Amino acid sequence: MTEEHAGPHGYSGDKAALLGRLRRIEGQVRGLQRMVDEDTYCIDVLTQISAATRALQAVAVGLLEDHLAHCVVDAARAGDPSAKVKEASDAIARLVRS
Repeated sequence: MTEEHAGPHGYSGDKAALLGRLRRIEGQVRGLQRMVDEDTYCIDVLTQISAATRALQAVAVGLLEDHLAHCVVDAARAGDPSAKVKEASDAIARLVRS
């Protein structure tokens, strides 16, 4: 972690909720492992993979919203948001490619 990323982040206030969502996604992935182990019909496995992917994307969008609302806004107040905006743009590009 670099110094500019140290300290509380935009999601800090909702950390418990974020961790809960990630734990549910972890459970979904474990369920996928069981499905494969039990030779579940491939379309059913693909459907569950899609659900887990959407859940991860929802977490990512929430984190991005927090970044924009907190980190970028704070940087703008300090007078130079360009680095934080670039970070957000790069993150959006990665999400779009995934």
